[in-house]
Amino acid sequence: MTIYSQITGNKIKTYLIIFFFIIFISFFFFIVGKYTGNSNSYFVVGIIFSLITSVGSYFYSDKLVLAMSGAKPAGKKEYFDYYTVAENLSIAAGLPMPKLYVISDPALNAFATGRDPKHAVVAATTGILQKLDRAELEGVISHELSHVKNYDILVSTIVTVLVGTVVFVADWITRSMFWGGMRDDNDNRGSGLSTLLFILTLFIMPIAATLIQLAVSRKRELLADASGALLTRNPDGLANALIKISGDRQPLKHATNATAHLYISNPFKKGTRTSGFISNLFSTHPPIEERVKLLREM
Repeated sequence: MTIYSQITGNKIKTYLIIFFFIIFISFFFFIVGKYTGNSNSYFVVGIIFSLITSVGSYFYSDKLVLAMSGAKPAGKKEYFDYYTVAENLSIAAGLPMPKLYVISDPALNAFATGRDPKHAVVAATTGILQKLDRAELEGVISHELSHVKNYDILVSTIVTVLVGTVVFVADWITRSMFWGGMRDDNDNRGSGLSTLLFILTLFIMPIAATLIQLAVSRKRELLADASGALLTRNPDGLANALIKISGDRQPLKHATNATAHLYISNPFKKGTRTSGFISNLFSTHPPIEERVKLLREM
């Protein structure tokens, strides 16, 4: 796979994700309508809601992600190494300088977001900026800039908003159902089959959201590792950074299930080993050991 085919594939994947999200949410609202006895109205609401969310996720997902992460703009004087490393690597990669943000958190992690290289953002925790040396920081930033260059940020950032929306809608419908907010005074409910389908869809939605995250996350991390190492010509810098990150036990306070796949390392792995088959299977990131091994072999 060439860099150009990967970029094209990521753009196509983005449009497909948005398309299936519109169908999925519209279908879910239709099922809700069947359950409440007003399928046509709910279906129209579902289409409008999914269209607005999809368009909004394309143009404003980076701002939402930064807000969810508690990130603040990074000043050049205060974070000189961070700024100069990003500036130098951007020039080497032929990319516009991304906006730099800092997350006030002792945990070691970082991510990139935005819809394209011209609107890219790189965010790093204060912990990673304090505990990594310059070569290791170069490895981390080169990894994130590779996500930018490969248009991974377009896919992953949109997935963050859409997955969060799916989970929010499922939770909102479940609470409304539990507290009786969806009851009809005329009890104009659908058939028992519609009720069963409605309940099954409520359970399936969060699972489907997780599968979407897994589909777009694991392979792109390995590709970004390799691309970042080629950019710096120093695979050991990123490998050493990943070892430090995996050894850190500080939990990332602002991480959520919707944003976990954005980070260079799974923010929920802290304090537990991730070498088990089941945990690796359902993790949004490949095992650190595998990533380090591949970098050492470059």
